[in-house]
Amino acid sequence: MRLRCSSVFFVLSLCLVAEAWVSPAFSSTSRMSTKLHQTIKIAKYEGLGNDFILVDARTSTEPPLNPEESARLCNRNFSVGADGVIFALAPPEGKEDEFDFSMRIYNSDGSEPEMCGNGIRCLAAFLRDLGEGSESYRIHTLAGPIVPVLNDDGRITVDMGEPILSAAKVPTTLEPNAESDSVVEQTLEANGKTWKVSAVSMGNPHAIIFVNDLENDIDFEVDGPALESHPAFPAKTNVEFVQVMSENHLKMKVWERGAGPTLACGTGTCALVIAAIRAGKIPRPEGEGNTVRVTLPGGDLFIEWRESNNKVYMTGPADFSFNGIAALK
Repeated sequence: MRLRCSSVFFVLSLCLVAEAWVSPAFSSTSRMSTKLHQTIKIAKYEGLGNDFILVDARTSTEPPLNPEESARLCNRNFSVGADGVIFALAPPEGKEDEFDFSMRIYNSDGSEPEMCGNGIRCLAAFLRDLGEGSESYRIHTLAGPIVPVLNDDGRITVDMGEPILSAAKVPTTLEPNAESDSVVEQTLEANGKTWKVSAVSMGNPHAIIFVNDLENDIDFEVDGPALESHPAFPAKTNVEFVQVMSENHLKMKVWERGAGPTLACGTGTCALVIAAIRAGKIPRPEGEGNTVRVTLPGGDLFIEWRESNNKVYMTGPADFSFNGIAALK
């Protein structure tokens, strides 16, 4: 089959070879220039359809692109297209002994979240494919330290840390109604409807709502943004609608803060399992290593809320799509 190249300078190595990032030529983020455009070297990865542009900036502590440039790269009609741009950065100055790398991310609207669960799995796969030979990485994020571990089966398990339950720290202004000044199925009015909302932070805020039927009980495209920007969440919030399938299986749809509907949300999956257990929707699995299966539009993630240390562990895939050179418009 003959391929025609448009006048827009965007070269995808997918056209040449369908294998992971291996070329030393793509180890630098230095901008290049053609007669028409500045360009940047990128890779594309996805975790259950939650797709990201990855940029190698391991020699810098700051992203080489600004939020506006990143948002334009995420445009699916006029550029590469993605849910966000992730930067692999050097550790913060003075913390080189504590961390191997830093992660920063800009959403498709240019906003910057504290962390992204699917994104950090993609970052771990990216670092592996760049030749960083380790089974785990200590990653500095705006939500705190995160440690992804590369498993033998190809999946990645991420130590997501402890959930944040205090309403003030989520943050939400909803009245606390449970232990630790937390919010469990508290009443909230939005879009002319009354909701029962649980609030959990995994370093970023989540509003979790349990429904009987994901397809018929919500108007997703309207209810999602109404809840995302509700005044009860001063930093806005991710919104997860959840249906209980069994005592160890949940199904969800997510409206992500700054990105809208996505096929998967790692931090949201962790948050909703915490919320389901605390609201008595499912029992807490006993024994280390036992997980709750969460089905997202893009596939399944497996979540463990470990009693021994109160930490949350997320296991799922992160897959390479292509690498290339993108025009900065």
